[in-house]
Amino acid sequence: MKHKKILGALLLVALSLILAATAGAEPLSLPTVSVGVGKVSKPADVSVVLQIFFVMTIISLAPSLLMMTTSFTRIVVVLSFLRSALGTQQAPSNQIVVGLSLFLTFFIMAPVWQQVNTQALQPYKAQTITQEEALKRGVAPLRKFMLSQVREKDLALFISLSKLPRPRNADDIPTMTLIPAYMVSELKTAFQIGFLIFIPFLVLDMVVASVLMSMGMMMLPPVMISLPFKILLFVLVDGWGLVIGSLVKSFG
Repeated sequence: MKHKKILGALLLVALSLILAATAGAEPLSLPTVSVGVGKVSKPADVSVVLQIFFVMTIISLAPSLLMMTTSFTRIVVVLSFLRSALGTQQAPSNQIVVGLSLFLTFFIMAPVWQQVNTQALQPYKAQTITQEEALKRGVAPLRKFMLSQVREKDLALFISLSKLPRPRNADDIPTMTLIPAYMVSELKTAFQIGFLIFIPFLVLDMVVASVLMSMGMMMLPPVMISLPFKILLFVLVDGWGLVIGSLVKSFG
């Protein structure tokens, strides 16, 4: 109901502006925006500029943070492998693959982001904790998620590369060391799942190629014949449900 009221108010405003313009009324005046360079008279002005610069940097890095610290990497790589195994070229398209990966990421990461909102964002907005404490509380659920998925071998590799002392527990592992180890682990897992996806389609390609060679039809591309059968097989076994369900369960 609240969204309907807001939408209705916006429509009324738009209609009033259109009627005023068509009736010859005085046009609506819009504020002008100007950008200039001047001298700073107070230290607080410098602080505001630095805060704006920091916020813009965070916004530009947001897509990378989304890919590095969530389930997006595994999902998009597996879906790309699936498309290659089917041999359907650009079906589904890159936009659909990325969009599906994003929404699956939102679905999988929803409990983690809910913890971040409850433990860090809301207390910080209520001014009950400091910015440093909010950052520490917000990173904790993401660290817990990454630690549950990272491989010990990859984590040990990056700890040795950073030349850090052996950590006594998970809390001693720096976040900047955990993130690349988590990404490498996600890539390994995605390639393993992609290999398993390729096997049935590869067998079907080999069967079709053998049949064509036995019939003496060597000039006919086997991929052209096997493609409809691969799509039929994928639809009959409910391939999308199996792949998506397995991906979501792999993060359990």
